[in-house]
Amino acid sequence: MSPAENPDPTWFTRPAARDWSCSALDPHRDAARFHRELPGYRPTPLLERAEFAAELGVGRVFVKDESQRFDLGAFKILGASWAAARALIEREQAPPGGTGLADLHQLVADRPATLVTATDGNHGRAVARMARLVGAAAHIVVPDVVAPDAVERIAAEGATVSVVAGSYDEAVDRARTVADRTPDGLLIQDTAWPGYDRVPAWIVQGYSTLLTEIDDQLDAAGAGGCDLIAVPVGVGSLAQTVVAHHRSADRDPARRPIVLSVEPDTAACVLASLQAGHSVSVPTAETIMAGLNCGTVSALAWPVLAGGLDAAVAVTDGEARRAVSDLAAAGISSGPSGASALAGVRAALDGSASAARRSGLTPRRARSLDDGVIVLLSTEGRHR
Repeated sequence: MSPAENPDPTWFTRPAARDWSCSALDPHRDAARFHRELPGYRPTPLLERAEFAAELGVGRVFVKDESQRFDLGAFKILGASWAAARALIEREQAPPGGTGLADLHQLVADRPATLVTATDGNHGRAVARMARLVGAAAHIVVPDVVAPDAVERIAAEGATVSVVAGSYDEAVDRARTVADRTPDGLLIQDTAWPGYDRVPAWIVQGYSTLLTEIDDQLDAAGAGGCDLIAVPVGVGSLAQTVVAHHRSADRDPARRPIVLSVEPDTAACVLASLQAGHSVSVPTAETIMAGLNCGTVSALAWPVLAGGLDAAVAVTDGEARRAVSDLAAAGISSGPSGASALAGVRAALDGSASAARRSGLTPRRARSLDDGVIVLLSTEGRHR
């Protein structure tokens, strides 16, 4: 759809996306096995909330509660841990099967490593935690818009933290420099650019554990799948995982859900790129959705999102703040970035725009979204 055909600057839809296919995210089963061996692993809850289903006028609504992911309160450790493990193994040309923590700890004992990344919060803390688990050092770069308490949580993991004036994209540039200048540095970045895509690909594989958990939990709840899944977007790596999981060539086309991306209206790089028809960078501004405050789509994610993402929406801080409050009232701890999934579905299905927007969001399993199943990815808890 061209920009002229899609004049709403906060919205994009493309029904043909569900006919697009890609390769499965191998070796996602290895990643899931690795995660199960991490201390404290358990699947995070998938919570059904009838009040949201009634509000939205749909059959069932489930919330994937990532506030309970280990003790970190966010999904990011799934990608950071798997990518760090693979990077350490590749550096030493060790057998790929040796991904247990004891194996990795021995690799670092034999040859020290410093894990380096840029972050707007949760990814950096996850990389720092993984470094601590395997006995490595960590150097985390954050833009100065990141809240002081988020910086403190990263430092509490034992990491060196550098704060840079500027945007997330500028923090990524600094992290690249730090990694290049650190003799034992390994860059564990969750966005890709030309020449840097192996680590981001491993991060995407790591996130797939979240999707396999949801599949099992929906089956256990008698839902048998979903009709729409809403995913918060920063650089797009998690959205890439969601699209690739549901658009893989080995999955039943009749069970392919609508995938809706949600971004802050101050940092909607995926939405702008879809409207432009090619990847573009956008200026960013301060937002309470700090984990989504990214101005450039990952180069690895963009082809997948351009091919298989059904719809994208931008939401305001006010809409995210309301969603945080409503999720809390429903017994779910969700920060503004995670709560944006609820805000995005509300924006897509609510009010006078409902009929027009639903026309581009036709599910395949259900007769309509009126009797469909929606999954909201609440990607982070609310830090206090």
